[in-house]
Amino acid sequence: MFVSCSSTRRTGRPLFVELALCLVALASSVYADEGVDPAIEKKLRARLGAPQIGLEVQSVEASELPGLYKVGIEQGPTIYSTEDGDYFLVGDLYNVGVTGLVNLGEQQRSDDRKEAIAAVPEKDVIVFPAEGETLGSITVFTDVSCFYCQKLHKEVPELNRRGVEVRYLAYPRQGIGSPGFRQLASAWCADDRQATLTAFKNREELEENVCPGNPIAEQFALGQQLGVRGTPAIVTPKGEMIPGYKSADDLIAVLGL
Repeated sequence: MFVSCSSTRRTGRPLFVELALCLVALASSVYADEGVDPAIEKKLRARLGAPQIGLEVQSVEASELPGLYKVGIEQGPTIYSTEDGDYFLVGDLYNVGVTGLVNLGEQQRSDDRKEAIAAVPEKDVIVFPAEGETLGSITVFTDVSCFYCQKLHKEVPELNRRGVEVRYLAYPRQGIGSPGFRQLASAWCADDRQATLTAFKNREELEENVCPGNPIAEQFALGQQLGVRGTPAIVTPKGEMIPGYKSADDLIAVLGL
C-alpha cells in the first residue's frame, strides 16, 4: 500500500494537523500490510479456542491499529484482539482520515459480502435481467411470504426497464423445512423460475415441487453468515447491505444511476 503526504492542502486544517494525520495513516497502512507472525496466530487460535472460551478462529490478520489483531470468528463477528489473546474488543474500528471517518469494520464486511456472493454459482441465482444495456445490479435475499419482499418484487419491472438487473437468493425467514422454505425450493426447482417466484409472491396457490439438490439451505446459511436478519436484504455490487424495502427510485439513487 502506498500513502502520499502531499504539501498541497485543501481542508483548511493547520499544516501540523495535516502532517500528523498523514503520518498516522502511513504507519497504520504499513502495519496492516505486514503478515502475521505464525507464532502469534497459533497463540491466538489456542487462547481464543480454549474450551472455556470456545471461539472457533477462522482467520487472523494484522489490523490497521498497531497492537491489535483482526480475528475472524466462525459464524460470528470480527473481533480485535491483543497479541496474547487476553483482551479483545467486539465492534467496528474507525479510521480518522483527512476526508472524515471510515468504518473499517463495515468496509471489511462489504468486501466479504462481495466475495461470497460472487462465489454463488450462476445456475443457483434467479435473475431478472435488465432491458437493453445493464447499467447496474442488485442481489436480494428474499422470502416469498414477507410483505416487503412482495412490494419490492413489484418494483422489478421498473428496475429492469431502467437498466438494473435483479438477482435473487433465497432466505426462508422461518428456517429450513418451513412453508416458506418449500415455496422457495419450488420456485428454484421450477422450469420457469421467474414466473413461479412471481406467482408465489403474488400469493397464488401453486403445487409444491421440492427437488433434491436445491440450493435453498445453502443460500439461507450464506445469508446468516453475511448478517442478513430479515428480508428483503439488498446487496449492492460494492457489497454494501441495505436492509428492508427500497423503491426503484431510491435504489437507482443508491447505485449512482
